[in-house]
Amino acid sequence: MSGFFTSRWVQRPDHVAETAGLPAGFRAAGVACGIKESGASDLGLLVCDEPQATSAARFTRSGVVAAPVLVCQERCDLAGLRAVVANSGNANAATGRRGLDAAAKMQGAAAIAAGVQESLVAVASTGVIGVQLPAEKAVGGLARAAGALSAQGDEDFAEAIRTTDAFAKRAALEVTLPSGTVRLAGQAKGAGMISPGFATLLCFVQTDARLSAETADLLLGVTVKRSFERISVDGQLSTNDTVILMASGASGVHVEPETPDELALGEALDALLRQLALLVVADGEGAARVGRVVVSGGHDLHVEHAARAVANSPLIKTALHGGDPNWGRIVQAVGMALPGTAPLPLDVHIEGVQVCSGGAVVPYDPQALDAAVAGPEVEYVVGLPGDGAETEVFFSDLGHRYIEINAEYTT
Repeated sequence: MSGFFTSRWVQRPDHVAETAGLPAGFRAAGVACGIKESGASDLGLLVCDEPQATSAARFTRSGVVAAPVLVCQERCDLAGLRAVVANSGNANAATGRRGLDAAAKMQGAAAIAAGVQESLVAVASTGVIGVQLPAEKAVGGLARAAGALSAQGDEDFAEAIRTTDAFAKRAALEVTLPSGTVRLAGQAKGAGMISPGFATLLCFVQTDARLSAETADLLLGVTVKRSFERISVDGQLSTNDTVILMASGASGVHVEPETPDELALGEALDALLRQLALLVVADGEGAARVGRVVVSGGHDLHVEHAARAVANSPLIKTALHGGDPNWGRIVQAVGMALPGTAPLPLDVHIEGVQVCSGGAVVPYDPQALDAAVAGPEVEYVVGLPGDGAETEVFFSDLGHRYIEINAEYTT
């Protein structure tokens, strides 16, 4: 499979085609401003030129919230954002009043660069926690970013928000709706500290469809639940998680609530975010394979706990890395998540090969199982007693490179 939609678990809708560049009404840029000692690109600016733009946003649920997230929540009109400024190389988290001042300075400078009110500028940061952000470098870089804004600047913007990411994550789509054609684009970053309550580290989505703020919020909320809320790299919730959807309306196609247009746009947005989320998992700071665990049974809470236990188990993740079909680790993880006084009669399939029925091993072909877990994507299906509930979690493996990256992250 080529192009953006590379995972077998995400199907490109028939009314969606890949294209290039940002949707109408948007410009972006990415520059190096000196936050990263390497001199790599580290500051991105995204601007919507349409005054009637609408937007929606979601943020981290961590108890330790980064300064840019607080500035967005307290100082932004999140239903009408016109610009985003994002830096990498420094999370501006656990930085106190100085951090809040730095985020506010970034917001103010970006407002001047974009020619909009401060309340219409969102701020985002990613990188090392607990280090003061050199706001003067970001402010200086914004003047150059403003001069570099382009409708083709999404590539530079996606590059500027990378930290340990092995590759930039972005896509541009053309979406055919019953009422006309619109564009949809997205840029994301994330490779570690990924097990969010709703989203990944940073993700920005743009469309030239005309949406009410309520429709934008509904679409973002529903699709985030099926994408970024369903992933884990290391079971760690970030302090900076931010996802923003902006709609310029420049296409002239008005997407009304509860219409075929809304359904078709929602399907496209869902596919975009699910594939971006899977790219985050596949990046996974040295990851070689992606796993998907599907758990079904009779209780929503039980299936969620079981799925998270499998996805976050270092034993399962290292087995996935090595192509080891050690399914005993799966039943162990589920049992740990759902303790009880009686044996749990669960069923387990790995890539369609049943290995456990009613809580006990069943005959299977070991060679077929070995071959089944040798590919880049491996699916585990767990059945719990009862009917009605089902969930999924996508997760990365855990290998030597993850330890190397995180053992040397600040040194």
